[in-house]
Amino acid sequence: MRFEPTRIAGVVLIRLDVKHDARGAFARTFCAEEITAAGLPFTVVQANLSRNTVRHTLRGLHYQHAPHGEPKIVSCPRGRIWDVAVDLRDASPTYRQWQAFELSPDSDSALHLPTGVAHGFVTLEPDSEVHYLMGAAYVPGAATGVRWDDPAIGIDWPVQPTVISDADRGYALLEPTV
Repeated sequence: MRFEPTRIAGVVLIRLDVKHDARGAFARTFCAEEITAAGLPFTVVQANLSRNTVRHTLRGLHYQHAPHGEPKIVSCPRGRIWDVAVDLRDASPTYRQWQAFELSPDSDSALHLPTGVAHGFVTLEPDSEVHYLMGAAYVPGAATGVRWDDPAIGIDWPVQPTVISDADRGYALLEPTV
């Protein structure tokens, strides 16, 4: 595994070392030792799978309020997604900045998102699946989000979403910064 820092502190693109032969391919998708050595201590406490049947389905931007922050490692084992990280840590030099990554089986990569970074994605193909390794348990009372189209963030989505949950559509807008 190779770890590539992004412009948002703590958000790391994890490149998988894929071995190809006549049978196909093999890659290690998680190694606690390598993750820790890269400065990303991460204990898996939960794993989730999101199935999205319709192209241009949007999920997010989700996070959990402190002290229940959810670090996560996200990958796309089927289909293709445009995955977005938004820094919501007040003290961060990249506060309210976003960065996007295309994830798919062919990208041979995953994305590490630390606590305090909201996460969302839009599917670029039908039948896209997103796999999450979670570093903290889901706490319904702490779960929240920010609007995917919040002008205070200004995400330049590659497509107009066609399927969005009422919850994701209903998140409040962030207060504008001065």
